[in-house]
Amino acid sequence: MSSDGKDLGHDDLGHNRALTKSGMGIVEGLPLEASAGGIEELRKDIQRLMDIEAIKQLKHAYFRCIDTANFEELATLFHEDITVDFLGGTYNWKLKGKEEYVNSLKASFHNESVGQHNGHMPEIQILSATEATGIWYLEDHMWIFNHSNFTKGTALYWDSYSKVDGRWLITATNYQRIYEINEEVKERPNLGAHYLAIHGGDPV
Repeated sequence: MSSDGKDLGHDDLGHNRALTKSGMGIVEGLPLEASAGGIEELRKDIQRLMDIEAIKQLKHAYFRCIDTANFEELATLFHEDITVDFLGGTYNWKLKGKEEYVNSLKASFHNESVGQHNGHMPEIQILSATEATGIWYLEDHMWIFNHSNFTKGTALYWDSYSKVDGRWLITATNYQRIYEINEEVKERPNLGAHYLAIHGGDPV
């Protein structure tokens, strides 16, 4: 949820929405301007910058963990009540709760898959000492060999974050595709390295 109570997700029918800040329910956060006050105000300014950096590291860890099927660490990045709403060209993936989300990711990242997910150009809004939102530009390539499928494209993520016991967690995550291409994999690529073939589990 944004600070004004709007859902940071898609509409109830999963329709495409305008990928603008207002369309995503993103509101402006606290200003990134140095305070004219004393040392305590300066501390707050520095903390705000440190929170932005911590949120960047949180999201980068998310992309690293999914592509390496590191589900144990991945689970530590999510709030227990995380909500998920991903709208692609052929799907609308809606989930509730950390356990459901992690289990769903296990169904995609396994020893019959290859994933490359890069998140760029973060726009972080600090709403309070414990609330924030972020927009990320995704570029991804995903092979799922047991389904003979290859997907590539871009999307905009928009997330909500909460600071719990001193750590930032993802409380809501959404994306909508800008473009998506799906192709049948008729022949496996000649992979010189395939990390998930060694470290990924079996498809479920």
